[in-house]
Amino acid sequence: MAAEREVLDELQRLRARVPLLSGALAASADGLVLAQDTAGVEAESLAALTAAALGVAVRLTDATARGSFRELLVRGEKGYVATYAAGSSAVLTLLAEDRINVGRLHLEGRRAGARVGALVDAALERAATPQPRTEHTRAGVPARPAAPPPQAPGPATGTPPGALPRRPV
Repeated sequence: MAAEREVLDELQRLRARVPLLSGALAASADGLVLAQDTAGVEAESLAALTAAALGVAVRLTDATARGSFRELLVRGEKGYVATYAAGSSAVLTLLAEDRINVGRLHLEGRRAGARVGALVDAALERAATPQPRTEHTRAGVPARPAAPPPQAPGPATGTPPGALPRRPV
């Protein structure tokens, strides 16, 4: 994904703004690491566990009619694991020390999740949009774009290829 560097930059800026964060991970909803800034934690395992927790959290919000998933907070003896929705297909997981201000964690996590989500969604949209092919000359300079393959006229209207069908008046 082309946005990996930008997502990693966002994770690093987040950790600089919130000193009590000990790790940050962006992952796809199915558990693939997109970017990570986690020391001492296996990123692939954390992404897989995040995906499993996300699955349970989504089912829980659905079963209780609480709307779509937004965030999940787990507190252990030594700190917090917070997971935030990040766009349509990614999540942001933050590891924080026990002394963190949870309100600040949520504020920064929600903002960063929105930014990461925008980056990931834009990259997915770019990847889904077909790029026009160009022919290259022998010198490697692009020539004109390759012509699309010929199309038959529309079945019912006899519309020429590439033309919009006419509306009846």
